[in-house]
Amino acid sequence: MTEIVNTHQAEAWNGYEGEHWAERYDRYDAMNGGFNEFLLDGAAIGPHDRVLDIGCGNGQVTRLAAGRATLGGATGVDLSGPMLARARSLAEKEGVANVTFEQGDAQVHPFPDAAFDVAVSRFGVMFFADPVAAFGNVRRALREGGRLAFLSMTPLGETDMATIFAALPARAEPPVGHDGPLSLSDPERVHEVLEGAGFHGVTGRKVEAEQIWGRDAGDAAEFFAGWGPVRYNYGAGDEVRDTIATAMRPFERDGAVRLRSTAWLVTARR
Repeated sequence: MTEIVNTHQAEAWNGYEGEHWAERYDRYDAMNGGFNEFLLDGAAIGPHDRVLDIGCGNGQVTRLAAGRATLGGATGVDLSGPMLARARSLAEKEGVANVTFEQGDAQVHPFPDAAFDVAVSRFGVMFFADPVAAFGNVRRALREGGRLAFLSMTPLGETDMATIFAALPARAEPPVGHDGPLSLSDPERVHEVLEGAGFHGVTGRKVEAEQIWGRDAGDAAEFFAGWGPVRYNYGAGDEVRDTIATAMRPFERDGAVRLRSTAWLVTARR
């Protein structure tokens, strides 16, 4: 791996968190996959484009981007060794030949200058220690006029997730502007970061999708309780799982637990 500055994130994504996501890649893709079309359409990927997927994880978006860039290709970069191994395995299994995956910290990774036409990310850009520097590094990797499109979380209170967390002991949400999941949940902060990194034409709109957490409340609670932020803040005992299952039961519909979620779809240009 090349230089790492987001050391805490590297430890998490090469430890429990990364292993949990890699082992349950299909569950996480079911949770976040409803946002894929918003992201890919926002990126306007064409057949000749060279795509960079930032924080690619298990590589679903990378592979989908490669499917649109049929005469170009897609490169996924992530801190997580376990998830990149899964990404490579899935690409081989699906026969997606125009993808590559690199382990590295996008904030400082030595991307070739102007090597990509478009950069995308599905919830993978909220954890940088220095987001202006990180997006500046991504900008350097884009050609002049290159495009950026990413998804970031909105405040939890705007989603059905608020009902689930309300059933658990109160915890303070991480503040906007820090390297946590809500760091880019404020549009003004997004503009500040991207314009500080040299991007222009910054736009953002809220998009909504359904997240599938499991086949029923018990199955969803088991998965949800193992998700890193929940496990870290609340533990993974029977009481926590039972509380989550009770909170999720009203969201059982059509053979699954379905939670309404929103995200910011942000686009910009170099």
